[in-house]
Amino acid sequence: MLQKPEANEYAPYYEAYVHSVPDGDLLEILDKQVKETVNLLKNLNEDQASFRYAQGKWTIKEVIGHVTDTERIMGYRLLCISRGETAMLPGYDDNQYVKEGNFNRFNVKELLEQLSIVRQNTLGLLKSLDDESLMQRGNANGTEVTARAIAYIIAGHELHHRNLIKERYMKAEGYNKGDGNGEI
Repeated sequence: MLQKPEANEYAPYYEAYVHSVPDGDLLEILDKQVKETVNLLKNLNEDQASFRYAQGKWTIKEVIGHVTDTERIMGYRLLCISRGETAMLPGYDDNQYVKEGNFNRFNVKELLEQLSIVRQNTLGLLKSLDDESLMQRGNANGTEVTARAIAYIIAGHELHHRNLIKERYMKAEGYNKGDGNGEI
């Protein structure tokens, strides 16, 4: 069973993500977590999915796309580092990725299918790794990180954004009015 990483296995920026992951079997947590996210969002109508809780913020569709893209990137980092990669892995600009991803052209079902597929790939990779591979250290975006820490960052990142959707989007004025513009 994967154990929570120590603070020296990841950059301080990721501490909130790692600590937000509940105790237990990480593989089960990741599997359950994506199902909870899909269940939360699968019945959104187009206006709700296109809602911005404030001007300049991402739509819920863009948040789903961002979570999926981030898991793809983190999954690649997980693979590379677990295999002993010594080259520094690049960072990315999440705002640029969301802009270029053009996620608003998709419906929620399509976006959630992509998230589920990416999660299944993450789970498959994690199941293939032994303890030694999970403890491999590498460099991503200029900071040292272990493969195991990346697995926890993936889980914490999704949980963070699901909580933002619940608290900032779904509770915002205008969310259920069908205006989709996020003007508060």
